[in-house]
Amino acid sequence: MKIKGYELNLTEEELDDIFANKRRPIELIDKDFKGYADLPKSEKKVITHLVQAAKIMNDVALEMDHPQNKFFKLALEEEAKNSSHAAKALRLFNCFNGVAGLNGIDPEPIQIFKNVGVLKGRNYYPQDLSVEEFQEIINKMLEQGKIVEVKQILSARTMVRRFENELRGIDYTKYFEKEFSAIANELEVAAHYTTDEAFKDFLGWQAQALIQNNEDMDMLADKHWAVLQDSPIEFTISRENYDDEMTPTICENANLKAKLDALGIEVNSKDMLGVRVGVVNKQGTDLLLTFKEQMKNLAGLMPYADRYQQNIASSNDLKQTMVDVDLIALTGDYAQCRGAITTAQNLPNDDKLSIKTGGGRRNVYHRQVRMSQDKERTKKLLNVLVSKELHQYYNPEAEHIFVIGHENGHSLGPDSSFKNSLGVYKHTIEENKADVVSIAMMPQYVKSGVITEETLKEIYTTWIVRIFLKAKPQLIQPHRLGDLIHFNYLLDHGAIRFNSENKLEIDFAKLPDVMNKILAETIEVQLSKSANKAKEFIDRYSDWSDIHQYIAKTLQELGLKPYIEIISHF
Repeated sequence: MKIKGYELNLTEEELDDIFANKRRPIELIDKDFKGYADLPKSEKKVITHLVQAAKIMNDVALEMDHPQNKFFKLALEEEAKNSSHAAKALRLFNCFNGVAGLNGIDPEPIQIFKNVGVLKGRNYYPQDLSVEEFQEIINKMLEQGKIVEVKQILSARTMVRRFENELRGIDYTKYFEKEFSAIANELEVAAHYTTDEAFKDFLGWQAQALIQNNEDMDMLADKHWAVLQDSPIEFTISRENYDDEMTPTICENANLKAKLDALGIEVNSKDMLGVRVGVVNKQGTDLLLTFKEQMKNLAGLMPYADRYQQNIASSNDLKQTMVDVDLIALTGDYAQCRGAITTAQNLPNDDKLSIKTGGGRRNVYHRQVRMSQDKERTKKLLNVLVSKELHQYYNPEAEHIFVIGHENGHSLGPDSSFKNSLGVYKHTIEENKADVVSIAMMPQYVKSGVITEETLKEIYTTWIVRIFLKAKPQLIQPHRLGDLIHFNYLLDHGAIRFNSENKLEIDFAKLPDVMNKILAETIEVQLSKSANKAKEFIDRYSDWSDIHQYIAKTLQELGLKPYIEIISHF
C-alpha cells in the first residue's frame, strides 16, 4: 500500500501480529483514579493546561526526530479514515512516536515506510550532512575564527542548518518560536490556577525559559523545578541527549577536539524534548525518601572521591528531591518507545547550567510503567533460566529498589567535564556506572537498616535476571549495552555461573567485591577523559557468547512484547 507516494514497509498481517501478540500496553491514569479525583478543582484545571502543553511539545519532538515525521503522521491520519492498513500503521507510528525505531530485538530499526529510516543526526542536522563533512566544516569555521558560531552549532539547544558553505545553529526558542510560545501560554494559565506557591513559581520561570533565548532562564527554571518535594502535581520538560549521534563524533577526531578544548568550546549533544504530567503518590514517595537519607554517606564511599567534585550536597543540605508519580501524560521524548520506556529519571543532567552553578536534581519514578510487567511470562522465564533455589529471591519490588539506586547513582561520581569527553561512549559508560553504583552500594543500605539481608538477595537476583538480554545491543542502546557489560563482568569474575542445565546460579558472597571492582574501573574510565579508553572498556566486556545467544533464543521462544503502546485518557 502507498501513502502520498511512499510504500508501507509492513503488511497489514504483520501489523496485526504486532498488536495481537507483541504489544506491551502502558495504561496511564484516568479521571476516576483516586489520586486525580481527590485533587481540588483548581488543580484539575492546572492539569488540563499542562496536558495541552504536553501535546504541543510532542509536535516539537516529532520535528527534532525526523524531517518527515509530521508529514507522515498527517498522511497516516488522513488515510486511516478509510483504510484499516493505514490505521494500524498509524498506531505503530504512535508507538514509536516517529517513522522508525528499534524494537529491542531486531538489529536494525523497524521502518514504517520503505527507505525512510532513522538519521544519524536526526533532524538536528541537515539530512545530507555526513560525519566527514560535519567535521570539515567545523574545522574550517574554527580556522576562520568563527568561535561564537561554532559554539552555537555544538550547543545542546540548537537546530543546525546549512548557510552557504557553513552551518548555523538556531536556538530552540527561535526555531520553535510558535510552539514554545503556545506552551508558555498554557503554563502561565496553569500557574494562575494552582494554589501551590512553589509549583506556581516554577511554572512562571519555565514559561519564561521557553520564550527567551537565554540559557540562564533554563537554569532558573531547573533550579525551581529541582526543589519541588511537596507539590501534588508533577510537570517536567525533559531535556536529554541520547538520540543525537552526530555531535559526539567530534570527540573521535582528536585534532579537532583538541582545538575546541583550547578555545573552551564544549561539545554537547542535542537535547530531545519531552513532557511528563502526573500526580505525586505520597506513599511511594515516602519510600524514596528513606533512600535519599543515605546519599551523602554513599558519596564519601565512591571510588577516587578525592579526585572530583560531587554536586549532590551543599553544606548540610542534600540537593536532591524524589517523587513517585502516577502518570497522566508522556509525550515527545518520553513517548518515543523504541524497544524501551523510561521507568524513572534523574534530571537535570550534568551538562545543564543549573548543575554547573550548584543547583540540585530531582528524581521522578513512573508507577504505571513499572506496574505493567507480564507476571505469567516472568514465571516461565524463572523456570527455564534460573536455578530453583533462586526463585524465592525474585521480587518485582526489589527491581524498584534497584532503580532507586540507579537514579541516585547518576548523582554520584565525576561531573560532566569528565563524562562528555568520552564522546559517543559517554551514555553507555554513565548508564553502566549508575547500575553499578546501585548494586555496589546496596550492602550499605543493609548496614543502615534501610533493607534486610533477605531483601539484598532479592535485589541481587532480580537485577541479574533483569539483565538477561533478548538480543545483542548496539551502541545507541546505552542501557542494554550496560547490561551486557555487567553480565559479562559478573560471569568473568565468578559471581554468576550457569550449571549443566544452563540455569543461573549466583555466588552471593562474591558479588560485593566484584561490584566494587567494576565500579572502580568505570570511574577510572570517566576520570580518564579518553574516548579510546571508554571504547576499550566497552569492547572488553561486550562479547556476545553462546550463553547470551541461548538466553536470547529462550526469551524469544517464551514470547516477547517489544512494542510499547502508551494509552492516555486525558
